[in-house]
Amino acid sequence: MTDPDTPPVPDLRDEAAARELVDALETLRARLGALRLPLETPGVGAARADLHQATDQLDDYLLPRLRAERAPLLVVVGGSTGAGKSTLVNSLLGEPVSAPGVLRPTTRAPVLVHHPLDARWFTTDRVLPGLARVTSAGHPSDARPTEPSPRTDPPGAEGSAALRLVASEALPQGLALLDAPDIDSVETANRELSAQLLGAADLWLFVTTAARYADAVPWDLLAQAARRRAQVAIVLDRVDPGAEVVADDLRRMTEEHGLGDARVFVLGEAAEQGPGALVDGLLPEAEVAEVATWLSGLGGDPEARARVIAATRDGVVDDLVRRAVALAETADGQEVADARLRDAVRRYHAEALEQVETATSDGALLRGEVLARWQDFVGTGEFFRSVEAGVGRVRDAVARFFRGRPKEAPQVEQAIAHGLESVILDAAEQAAERTFAAWRGDGAGAALLDGLDLARVPAALRTEVAEQIRGWQDDVLSLVREQGESRRGTARAVSFGVNALGVSLMVIVFASTAGLTGAEIGIAGGTAIVAQKLLEAVFGDEAVRQLAAQAKERLNGRVDAVLRGQAARYTAQLDALGTRETGAGGVRDAAHRVAAAARAERAARVAPPEGATRPWSGGLLRGAGSFRPPETPAGPEATAAPDEEATARRGGWWSRRRSRGRREEGEQ
Repeated sequence: MTDPDTPPVPDLRDEAAARELVDALETLRARLGALRLPLETPGVGAARADLHQATDQLDDYLLPRLRAERAPLLVVVGGSTGAGKSTLVNSLLGEPVSAPGVLRPTTRAPVLVHHPLDARWFTTDRVLPGLARVTSAGHPSDARPTEPSPRTDPPGAEGSAALRLVASEALPQGLALLDAPDIDSVETANRELSAQLLGAADLWLFVTTAARYADAVPWDLLAQAARRRAQVAIVLDRVDPGAEVVADDLRRMTEEHGLGDARVFVLGEAAEQGPGALVDGLLPEAEVAEVATWLSGLGGDPEARARVIAATRDGVVDDLVRRAVALAETADGQEVADARLRDAVRRYHAEALEQVETATSDGALLRGEVLARWQDFVGTGEFFRSVEAGVGRVRDAVARFFRGRPKEAPQVEQAIAHGLESVILDAAEQAAERTFAAWRGDGAGAALLDGLDLARVPAALRTEVAEQIRGWQDDVLSLVREQGESRRGTARAVSFGVNALGVSLMVIVFASTAGLTGAEIGIAGGTAIVAQKLLEAVFGDEAVRQLAAQAKERLNGRVDAVLRGQAARYTAQLDALGTRETGAGGVRDAAHRVAAAARAERAARVAPPEGATRPWSGGLLRGAGSFRPPETPAGPEATAAPDEEATARRGGWWSRRRSRGRREEGEQ
């Protein structure tokens, strides 16, 4: 965005390299937006907060800043409750634009003060696009809505804080001050908004007091600023005369926390009356002169602004790459946890299937009620004597047997169904219990079990199992019928006794997996031998083996379908979260691309022309240029005329501006 009223600023970057960096960051933003971290894995809470902060910083600061390099320097004034942030902002401007409060929390809505010619930079979504805007002429009560932000608020964000915009001629063009809510506010929304605003700052002006400068909460945020190499200055407020040791201790803490380059400004305790007293709620000019001089210098010097902006932006990019790689590692842990939980489901339900296969193959099912009904069905008379006499005699007795006994076959079939149902339900119940225990003992799984009844199989499973067993028994009868139709000589026998042959085939399935013969299937008083002899008399040895294998395969398939359905009760929880593929690889690749693009963009930067300072526009902050370093925080020299030599050492812009003014006067 370019404001036609803004004088040109030296362009220090290569456009192609800058576009590549923006493209890489936009890709990373999309990948982070799709990242999934729903499982309770180690460190995931901090990672979720990190992910939220990373996306906020991309949306609120980094992408808007890179797309608008010439936007004003945004100084966010933040600090602890009651530290005097609003009073400092008002004192720098010389007018009450932000209302200090007596009750806590004090600052509730953020106030952004800008030069009138810079208004368009902030009425659009160039910075903090998620916040609504209201504008005012200066007084806190004089506010009206602006055009809504192009970015819609997320669900549930109705009534969230709006960014109040205030235009002030007291600011240099190119500088904006944002008075943020308390970082340690009793209201969560205020704390979160403050952290969001600080993340969008080009420069953080942190305000604390002599009584609270060592509090833990602000130093947590300052440590975060140090990690991303954000530009920070600290205002130590309410320092009593002679208490220089407090400022020295603060400087020591900045060194320890990696903020050794941070400027520290010291403001004295306001007196109840006299030169140091508040006037209309404003600090004396002498108290704010040093801060005002420094900020005005930044606002009036494009090169100085560019250096601050670039330093913060580069630090944020590097920190973002580090965060993204760490987030990808956390997402890897999510995929590992997903695989671990799925493996528990697969393992215990596979064991359940093996349990059913064993129980339906070793003859255990051919006892009790099934054996009694089978013996009723085949009897112990002529049919057994025929079996003992050999297969030839069996063939002669088969037709008579089928015509005389098939009405009892359904009783055997029903007994088999009941026994099979018990076996399957027991196996499914054990799989559910074991899987539940495994998930309950896993942090990632335990959180998914809350509110779900997965420790037991559902009541509807009995009906499902019964339907599958009836379906399998129909499968067996179909196999027998199809086999009979393919053998011309046995079609008549099958037509009389398809149920009897089907029951016999079921018995063989439960005695062996492949139609074994002789002693290997001599189970439950010769039950399987009788069934096999009967089937062999009709179809032959090889056909019986094939029929038994096919029937067993179909039974296993139906049992597997039942157990897979039970396993899906668990895996559906993971499927809904999408943790099998979290997108970790895409985030990692995008982070590496950002790192490479950032290196290329920095290498392509050019040094500004010597003395490329734009013409001055805008005003000066209250007290700017009147600062002289005092001997004590509240010494009498604070109100003296500026010492030119000392002022020149304070910064290139200020000395150049004063020197240029003197030259112009001399020429005149």
